Amino acid sequence: MKICSAPARGRPREFDPETALAAALEVFWRRGYEGASLAELTDAMGITKPSLYACFGNKEALFRKALDLYERDKLCYVQTALDAPTAKGVADRLLRGALAIQTGGDDPRGCMGVVASVGGTTHAECIRDEVLARRASSDRAMVERFERAQKEGDLPAGVEPQALACYLSTVVQGMAVQAGAGVPVERLEQLIDTTLAMWPSR
Repeated sequence: MKICSAPARGRPREFDPETALAAALEVFWRRGYEGASLAELTDAMGITKPSLYACFGNKEALFRKALDLYERDKLCYVQTALDAPTAKGVADRLLRGALAIQTGGDDPRGCMGVVASVGGTTHAECIRDEVLARRASSDRAMVERFERAQKEGDLPAGVEPQALACYLSTVVQGMAVQAGAGVPVERLEQLIDTTLAMWPSR
């Protein structure tokens, strides 16, 4: 991993950009884009503001890089879900993968995308639009997967793949909000079980 040297008086300060970016990701995940101040970010990253600008660009550029890292390291379960042999398997893997990220380990509870998509200023709207565009790409992949399942006879003809994908996405987002609010994992698991029990079958 490339080491960034920040311009500073005296001896340049060196740091690992990947480690610093992971720290920024956690701040954005907990606080959202607007809620994360530059002071909080630089403190968590262990760098100065000049170092941040020199290595990552401005706050918006840093957030986009953090979002890339989030998708790479935290949302890999989405592709695993899409690779499931059945449509119900897709839903099962997607919901349980989301729950694991939203409530597991030392990561903040909830979903970074849901937290970041809520903003009031014009600048935050640009960030929200970025998050929504990325989510739309994932939703399109899910629609295509369900369309394939329907052609293969894995879903009833009367089920609309786009509506089904929208439903699943809404459940995942709702789980994220509840996880962020501290709802026990057991209750969210019950929600998943109920969703799968209601899954359309031929």
